[in-house]
Amino acid sequence: MRTQVAIIGAGPAGMFLAHLLRSERIDALVIERRDRAYVEGRVRAGVLEQVTVDLMRRLGLAERLEREGLVHGGTNLSFDGQMFHVDMAALTGGSTVTVYGQQEVMRDLFDAAEARDVPVMWNAEDVALSGLDGASPSVTWRAGGVDQRLDCDFVVGCDGYHGVSRAAIPDSVRRTFERVYPFGWLGILADVPPVEHELIYANHERGFALASMRSPTRSRYYVQCGLDEDVADWSDERFWDELCLRLGPEVGTRVTRGASFEKTIAPLRSFVSEPMRWNRLFLAGDAAHIVPPTGAKGMNLAVSDVTMLGEAFAEHYRERDDAGIDGYSARALARVWKAERFSWWFTSLTHRFPEMTGFDRRIQVAEMDYIRGSEAAQRVLAENYVGLPLNAS
Repeated sequence: MRTQVAIIGAGPAGMFLAHLLRSERIDALVIERRDRAYVEGRVRAGVLEQVTVDLMRRLGLAERLEREGLVHGGTNLSFDGQMFHVDMAALTGGSTVTVYGQQEVMRDLFDAAEARDVPVMWNAEDVALSGLDGASPSVTWRAGGVDQRLDCDFVVGCDGYHGVSRAAIPDSVRRTFERVYPFGWLGILADVPPVEHELIYANHERGFALASMRSPTRSRYYVQCGLDEDVADWSDERFWDELCLRLGPEVGTRVTRGASFEKTIAPLRSFVSEPMRWNRLFLAGDAAHIVPPTGAKGMNLAVSDVTMLGEAFAEHYRERDDAGIDGYSARALARVWKAERFSWWFTSLTHRFPEMTGFDRRIQVAEMDYIRGSEAAQRVLAENYVGLPLNAS
C-alpha cells in the first residue's frame, strides 16, 4: 500500500489531521492499535477552545456541537469558599469556550470518517516505523494475523505518550522536559444537574476541587487526592461530602448528589518532547506534550498542532513550498510552551501542594486577591483560558 501521509493513532490529533488532509485532497491513512469503541469510549476533556470549535465548523463536523454544546462566557474561582466570576467574553472581545465531551468529538470525527471514506486501519499490532531519515519512509504492522506495509511521503505520530512515534527520534536528537505533580484528580461522572452553569475552580485548605459538567443533566466533578489513594476507598457518599466541603457552604449546599457511573484517579504531569519534527516524522498531540488538566488544554493543543501541520502539508503538496513543514516544530513548540506555562500557573494557583510553606501559601492568597481585584490580571487569565489565537503562537 502507498499513501502520502501515514497517521499513527486515531485519537483527536490523528482524526482531525485526517479530515484536514482530506479537505485538501491529500491522501492519508490512519493506523490505530485499538478498535473504535475503545478510542471513542475513553473519558477525557470536555472544554473546547474557540480554535477547536472553529475547526469543527470549517470541517463540517459541528452539527451536534451546535445543538448540544454548552457555550460558556466565563468561569468561577473559589478560594476558601469565597467565589468570584471572571467574565471571559467581556475581557477577550467575545471569545468563549464550549463544554462538549471528547467522547462526543470522537464520535463526530469517526461518523464523518465513515461517511467520507477517510480510511482507518483498526487493531494494528506491532506498529513500526522505518526509513524516516530517508526519502521513502514506511510503516509496518500486523492485523488479523497478516503483516501489512504502508509506504508514504511523511509519517505523523499522533499515538500519545506511550506510542511508538516519539521513540523513533534518536536519543541524541530528542530532549524531554517533565514535571510530575505530587497529587492526582479523583473524578466522577454522575447523571445529576450541575451545581453551576459555568465551571468552578476551588482552592480549599483540604485541596483543589472542580465543578464541571457534560450536559444540563450530567455532571463531572473532581477533587485533589494523593497518588497512592485507591478508588475503592472512595464511596460516593465520601466523595460528595468532600466535594461539598471544598466548594464552600454557599455552593456545597446546592450540589445535587447521585450515584456515580464512572470514578477514576488521574495523575497530573507536564511534559514536552523536542523537536516535534525529525526528518520525515512529525509529532502532534500527546505524543509530543502533556499538560495537567487544570486549564483544559490537552485536546485543544492537539488541534492547534494539526491545524498548523495541515497548513504545512497543503503548502508542500499544492505550492511545492516546504517553509511550513520546516518551521512546524518551532511554531508548534512556541504555542505548546505558552499552554504549558498557563496550565502550570493555574495548577499552582488552585492546588495545595504537600511541601507548601507559610510563605508559599501567602503568595497564593496574594495572587488570588490580585486576580479578584484587577481587570488586567483577569484579562490575562481569560485570554489564556479561552485559547490564544493560532497566529499568536
